[in-house]
Amino acid sequence: MELDFKHITTIGFDADDTLWVNETYFRKAEEDFASLLDGYETKNTIDQELFKMEMRNLNLYGYGIKGFVLSMIESALELSNNRVPANSIAEILNIGKNMISHKLELLDGVEEVLHQLQGKYRLLVLTKGDLLDQERKLERSGLLDYFHHVEVLSDKKEINYKRLLEHLEIDVSEFLMVGNSLKSDVLPILNIGARAVHVPFHTTWAHEEVPDDAHDNKHLTISNLRELLKYVN
Repeated sequence: MELDFKHITTIGFDADDTLWVNETYFRKAEEDFASLLDGYETKNTIDQELFKMEMRNLNLYGYGIKGFVLSMIESALELSNNRVPANSIAEILNIGKNMISHKLELLDGVEEVLHQLQGKYRLLVLTKGDLLDQERKLERSGLLDYFHHVEVLSDKKEINYKRLLEHLEIDVSEFLMVGNSLKSDVLPILNIGARAVHVPFHTTWAHEEVPDDAHDNKHLTISNLRELLKYVN
């Protein structure tokens, strides 16, 4: 699809599953959690109940690993009728610690693209999740020097983007957002009058999925971040 990006001065990048691998580790954690509780329920039920718990707790804990761990503990208590042993709770905590400490894996082409765009555009990281965890990942990524500004948002809705762009004095007509989530990185951006590029990741958290009829062709979809250079370099 042909879109006009010639007026773009600022490009925002999502972090998790756009710059580096993230959702893969959540899927592995869910597998480990289901195995830990397989004496109480089927894997399908455990997965469903954990997701329901995450959704109930989202407004309380926000996004990120810490809220996910707390939801696993609460789900374990509910699924076991409060009979889950202390060593299982300790194992859940270990699952979370392993998620936090895993080796950071940059996605293909990320550093090459940022290197090409640096100096030509104002580059931002706009992500959501736990502040400390995201700061830690950015430090470990070696990418910090490419960015003018990093913002960890509590959510990625129209109002969050509008307030941030106003605060940074960025005109929506000059802003482009790049990310893997239609729900968080594309649709709200289009709704405020800015541009968006969708770079799908091979797995998507159920909360980030949107029906096919929820979006139109006002955004660009690319299969690899390197393709972005065809449009903005």
